[in-house]
Amino acid sequence: MKDIRHEKVGKDFTAGGILALSGRRTTTGDAEFDKRVGQLVKDWKGTANEDLIEELIISALRLARQEASVAELKLLNRVFKELRNAWRVFRPYDNRRKIAIYGSARTPEDMPEAKAAAKFARRMVEEGFMVITGAGDGIMGAAQQGAGRDNGFGLNIKLPFEQSANDTIEGDPKLIQFNYFFTRKLTFLKESEAVVLFPGGFGTMDEGFEVLTLIQTGKTAILPIVMVDAPGGDYWKTFEKFLRDHLLGRKLIGEDDFSLFKVTDDVEAAVHEVKHFYRVFHSYRYVKDRIVFRLQRPLSAVQVAKLNDDFADLVKAGRIEQNGALPEECDEENIFHLPRLVFTTHRRNFGRIREFINAINDCDTEK
Repeated sequence: MKDIRHEKVGKDFTAGGILALSGRRTTTGDAEFDKRVGQLVKDWKGTANEDLIEELIISALRLARQEASVAELKLLNRVFKELRNAWRVFRPYDNRRKIAIYGSARTPEDMPEAKAAAKFARRMVEEGFMVITGAGDGIMGAAQQGAGRDNGFGLNIKLPFEQSANDTIEGDPKLIQFNYFFTRKLTFLKESEAVVLFPGGFGTMDEGFEVLTLIQTGKTAILPIVMVDAPGGDYWKTFEKFLRDHLLGRKLIGEDDFSLFKVTDDVEAAVHEVKHFYRVFHSYRYVKDRIVFRLQRPLSAVQVAKLNDDFADLVKAGRIEQNGALPEECDEENIFHLPRLVFTTHRRNFGRIREFINAINDCDTEK
């Protein structure tokens, strides 16, 4: 297995959206009480950002005076506990890339789709990735088995039927229980550097459409999305045809949106799609009206000039320039040393931005 550890502590899956948040400080409305909360946080001697911890406490206190119902309070309390626990489990593995694998819990293990999922997960572990599944049987169980217990996470959802943890992840400390689908989906996306979908039902469709929607609207960072059929299968080919005939045909999406995902029935092609995404590209974020692409290594002047020629439509003003980190990126000091491509952007056409990332990765550093 390759050691593909990378600097990812504090990863912001919104591409700078969270880090750039600003606004008025939350207050109880009582300056003296605010000081008491601040002192409480200092006395606790935690390592997290004190200001944000204070705001969390103040938000909870304000709920007490807003006549929140028992049901609302229970929901918020459960959500907070689920996310806090999930982040605790993932924290020791921050420096390992991870890939989310979705698919039906009902697929028998001897079906070609399940065998493909097991092979794909095994290959991704060989490439240094860890695997995250929904912890169930079927496609999820096959992928979990392919990855092996040590290299897998299971995000189990509590249901009145069907969903119990598969044998590979059952009893492992990396098995996390969720009551809500939305906290589970948030955790999948927050922790993953790629999403791969095998054939599945409503749940797989929901997860696939959600990540496509979030990327298409710029609410989460672009990552590889691969839809993998069994060899010779037509599940995802039919899905893509539906998108072209009924969504693109009615101009409900654009041609560029098809660059956001790849359909294949070849496991090795799926592996390559994920690996190639991180060949030169590392990550990106927004700094005000500029988009900043962090690179694994610098590009030549000729390569940057070609990107300017080929992707002028993405640039709102000026040109694509290669330089170091911007001062505003000091909140991500662990990757401050990486070279950057920076330009002012329209902040739309995310399919084209995906094509821009592909072009970065296709740059031959020998030329």
